[in-house]
Amino acid sequence: MNENKIYSELEKLINKAIKKNEVPVAALIIENNKIIGKGYNKVEKNNNFMCHAEILAINNAIKYKKNWRLDNCILYTTLEPCPMCKEIIKKSRIKKVIYFSKQKNMNQSNSKIEYLYNEKSFFSKTLTTFFQNIRN
Repeated sequence: MNENKIYSELEKLINKAIKKNEVPVAALIIENNKIIGKGYNKVEKNNNFMCHAEILAINNAIKYKKNWRLDNCILYTTLEPCPMCKEIIKKSRIKKVIYFSKQKNMNQSNSKIEYLYNEKSFFSKTLTTFFQNIRN
């Protein structure tokens, strides 16, 4: 799948999150150049701390595949996954994660998953602006 299409889909999802006053993080799961799972943060909407974008995207991909094993899938996310999400990513057997903004003070977990950081300033700026706005 073309990088511009991935960025465009992630931007649409974070814009939905912003409109709903959610932390603007989005995730896509891709298998064979096809999006099989999408998610954006819905922690506030669902009043559930586990409704992170990555987890929602994984759940959508599992429903799509009718299989919890996502062995051949790549997860794209706008922010480095938290430890909770990293553990769920590991359990779902996703082979690669590509994220576009780094979290401060995050340690890489010791796993077989390949985590790649690819700075996309739009996503970093969106997160920074979101948090600046809620603190003012």
